[in-house]
Amino acid sequence: MRTKIVAGNWKMNKNLKEGIDFIKETVHQIITADLTGAEVIFATPFIHLRKGVKEVKKLNFCAIAAQNCHWENSGAYTGEIAASMIASTGATHCIVGHSERRQYFNENSEQLSKKINQCLEQELTPIYCVGETLDIREAHRHYTHIELQIVEGLFHLSEEQIQQVVVAYEPVWAIGTGVNASPQQAQEIHAFIRKALEHQYNADIAGRIRILYGGSVKPNNAAELFSQPDVDGGLIGGASLQVDDFMSIIRAAQ
Repeated sequence: MRTKIVAGNWKMNKNLKEGIDFIKETVHQIITADLTGAEVIFATPFIHLRKGVKEVKKLNFCAIAAQNCHWENSGAYTGEIAASMIASTGATHCIVGHSERRQYFNENSEQLSKKINQCLEQELTPIYCVGETLDIREAHRHYTHIELQIVEGLFHLSEEQIQQVVVAYEPVWAIGTGVNASPQQAQEIHAFIRKALEHQYNADIAGRIRILYGGSVKPNNAAELFSQPDVDGGLIGGASLQVDDFMSIIRAAQ
């Protein structure tokens, strides 16, 4: 049985006080409601990592994630953050290849595969994002596109390494638009991703890897999405910025 994950990706939101107050209140409500059935991850800007780690340490199913890292361990890369630096804060996860990084910063598969390697070397769990734009879906090329992202980003990993990765499917056409893939659409893609992992590795390994859905997950659709057999939780954007909304999604994952 795969434990579900609810990962809140704050993106470029919340100053230091706002972010830490948010984590404190969410952790308080999780403890009060005794919601221990899902893993909860706060993917924060870099400024929150260290203090965020201190706030979640009382709960072994809560974690702090970075939203990005560099593909080198050190060097003359002004403004960048290495996976080793993230690990030194106590954070345990890192998002790799979010659609916004691919679109706005032109990140490619070669860079992303190196980022995956850096995360694993530092014992960080990569949350590797894949997904298609509306143009690609309407051209019926989404399966080929997603398979290529999986192959180029992950299939260099060993059987042991791949089991340390979380995959997140993002239909780019549904991010921040208020339009989400139907539960059936989400399940179809998640099952396709799991089948690709099974083909490369084996059914046992594929069955252990958690695949998250990310695309306008909200309190009113989370339970139905999470009920799909291959959907192992969500990578939550806008709804992760309000405590009440985020808590409702955490409850849906129990």
